[in-house]
Amino acid sequence: MASKSFKKKPTKRSSSSSSSSSSYMDPSHLSRFTYKKPPPVVLIFVFVCFVCFVSLLVISSSTLSKLAYNNKKSNAYGIELVNEFPHDPRAFTQGLLYAGNNTLFESTGLNGRSSVRRVALETGEVEEIKTMDYAYFGEGLTLLGERLFQVTWLKKTGFIYDRNNLSKVQEFTHQMKDGWGLATDGKVLFGSDGTSTLYQIDPQTFKVTQQNIVKYKGYEIQYLNELEFINGEVWANVWQTDCIARISHKDGMVLGWILLPHLREGLFAAGNNGIDVLNGIAWDGEKKRLFVTGKLWPKLYEIKVHPPKEQIDDSLIERFCLLGAHNF
Repeated sequence: MASKSFKKKPTKRSSSSSSSSSSYMDPSHLSRFTYKKPPPVVLIFVFVCFVCFVSLLVISSSTLSKLAYNNKKSNAYGIELVNEFPHDPRAFTQGLLYAGNNTLFESTGLNGRSSVRRVALETGEVEEIKTMDYAYFGEGLTLLGERLFQVTWLKKTGFIYDRNNLSKVQEFTHQMKDGWGLATDGKVLFGSDGTSTLYQIDPQTFKVTQQNIVKYKGYEIQYLNELEFINGEVWANVWQTDCIARISHKDGMVLGWILLPHLREGLFAAGNNGIDVLNGIAWDGEKKRLFVTGKLWPKLYEIKVHPPKEQIDDSLIERFCLLGAHNF
């Protein structure tokens, strides 16, 4: 919010003339008004004060300019492409997670093509698959203990599967407006429903225990989609963008951004014109490996995130990451 500037009202001075200005001044009194040159010490003191005053103004102006400049900057983390792996180009990826031993679990969408599957990381081979009823559109997926939790689109219905054989264990109903993304810190479930709300859900009762509006510099971040819990933060794909938001689950504030447009651009350049948006984040906590992919992408990427070497202008974040965002 721009700060208001308050101008001080000028003080009105008296315009009346002094009677002595028009009176005759006796030359005998001129000695009282004779100019006396100040001693050198005084001149040096005045000069030093003047230099200090000018320097202070320059420094203050420079500092304020830097502060104003930095306020327009964003923490956009750089990445390093570490590896590429095959990925089923028919998988409309909605949920992704790493489960150890070079194994991924994935939830796919589209009515009639939705599934939960176990996938070999290095080959992209689907080792086991559980297809879903046509009425359900698979969405976010997470692993808590030995059970996989999955939500579905346009319904408040979710499913729990045994991770060992993908048999359905339980059906549940959640309190979110819709089912988009799921993640866990090992204690609670984090959920998204396509709005700017990040939910915390009790995995036993499926009741919402906390919810925060995800915000970034005056904007509510809409279209939160696939989620992953990484080093105390919730990372979220923002639907229809190539952006991942790093979110504090304590208050919903966005801590930084990861911009990945070159991954999709590279796939287009290679002739993969049927691909959809970036979606899918998986974290190998043991080896500190980060994997990302997208809907109908033929590749899954291992990337490494680096602290930003320099901040980028907020206008780029607004342009590429804040689709549908609005001020609060």
